[in-house]
Amino acid sequence: MRAIVVGAGIGGLTAALSLRRAGHDVTLVERARRLTEIGAGIQLAPNATRVLRRLHLLDAVARRSTRPTQVSFRTWSDGSEICRYVIGPEAEEEFGAPYLQVHRADLQQALVAALPPGTLRLATAVVGVDQDDKSARVTTADGEHLEADLVVAADGIRSAARQWLFGADEALFSHTAAYRALLPAAEVADLDLPEYAGWLGPGGHVVHYWLRRGELLNVVAVFGTHRAAEESWTAPAEPGEQLRTFAGWDPRLLTVLERAGQVFRYGIHTRAPLSRWSLGRVTLLGDSAHAMVPFQAQGAAQAVMDAAVLGDSLTGTAPDEVPDALDRYVRRRLPAATAVQTSSARAGHDYHLPDGPEADARNARLVALAAENRFGPHSAAWPVDVLAED
Repeated sequence: MRAIVVGAGIGGLTAALSLRRAGHDVTLVERARRLTEIGAGIQLAPNATRVLRRLHLLDAVARRSTRPTQVSFRTWSDGSEICRYVIGPEAEEEFGAPYLQVHRADLQQALVAALPPGTLRLATAVVGVDQDDKSARVTTADGEHLEADLVVAADGIRSAARQWLFGADEALFSHTAAYRALLPAAEVADLDLPEYAGWLGPGGHVVHYWLRRGELLNVVAVFGTHRAAEESWTAPAEPGEQLRTFAGWDPRLLTVLERAGQVFRYGIHTRAPLSRWSLGRVTLLGDSAHAMVPFQAQGAAQAVMDAAVLGDSLTGTAPDEVPDALDRYVRRRLPAATAVQTSSARAGHDYHLPDGPEADARNARLVALAAENRFGPHSAAWPVDVLAED
């Protein structure tokens, strides 16, 4: 069969590879003229790296990644440790796949390198999608009409395809925003930072971890705000803004934020859950279907799993069976992805509690969980093998 995938982000690239593995002819179209190093760190838990192994991509991605051994939750003001969880070799042994932290561009490059020549078409903006009983078509900004047996819209949180399929539906501001920065290891070598930590405080939290085998420190500082913030990977923060926002936090964090150099500020947006993702021969995938706040580090993982199930659902499918196959894909993925959307939002609320009884109770829950489950609060999703599900 012929498939068109719209959008060469992580979900779209993985979908193209998964559909190729299922035996289909794939064209991947991307509006950008070139793929650049936009974005920073991505965390891939075992539920996602298990999929990469099935697609014979894990080794290529792991070569560019960092493998953390543990994650430490810390108090915002003095850095005292609340608890820690193991996510290194013990987690890989338990779940059968590693926990990786990778630069978005490195993951993207590994996926692109696995595509057959001619699969990816850059500078191809899609301005419309239509279909009939026999085929689906996309129209490009240049007036070209591309026809296939199915169209996969992996066009991100601002998905135009989602609106074409299901009507006007704007991205929702989560009332949180984040500062993002990358620092060379030499810039923070004197700070004695934990390798991977989440610092929890009133109205915000800070996460940092290493990329490129310890060459770069990825820092994301999230804060609550009622002022609308642009959903952009490239919007710069005002000079010193991050220091004012996190004034009073642990001196090590403030030093990191001060030394960061270029700091980006982006608003965190989501999309309302949908009751369906597919219409006929066209379906959504990744952020276009279920954009979520990043507080469980599962956004990219969920897109990777969408792609794997999509390919699996379309294996052995004839062109006239596409609508039914897409319905199977949605039944297998929509409930799980929606549940992660919900739990991620709840985690953000818990991370931002002010000092007092509620924060003390949260810390007690984290400590109790560490005693009960050494892999942490989000590990319930890690055993999931989406390609083993019926």
